[in-house]
Amino acid sequence: MTPEKLYETLKKLQEPKGYLFNKNRTMVMELMEGLLENKDRYGYMACPCRLASGSQQDDRDIICPCVYREEDVREFGSCYCGLYVSREWNEDKIPHECVPERRPLEKITF
Repeated sequence: MTPEKLYETLKKLQEPKGYLFNKNRTMVMELMEGLLENKDRYGYMACPCRLASGSQQDDRDIICPCVYREEDVREFGSCYCGLYVSREWNEDKIPHECVPERRPLEKITF
């Protein structure tokens, strides 16, 4: 799969749920490449902005879209890596704040 094909597939799945891709297309395509690299490396699309362990069971919370996305977008208008955003975020109607890491520390340090 190409990054462009992944983009189109995820867009069709996520936009109806209210999750848009960041308007920075260059960044989005880099994240698409990272997702595909992680799929090749681990067998699943772990968030490219986080360190995956290589265990799908241990990393299920960071398989894109991660379990933290909903709360991140609700509170900040953007997910942790900035891939998924709200319409208001993309239209610059809300501040673009740094989203804190919600993943528990014990999952980050293997």
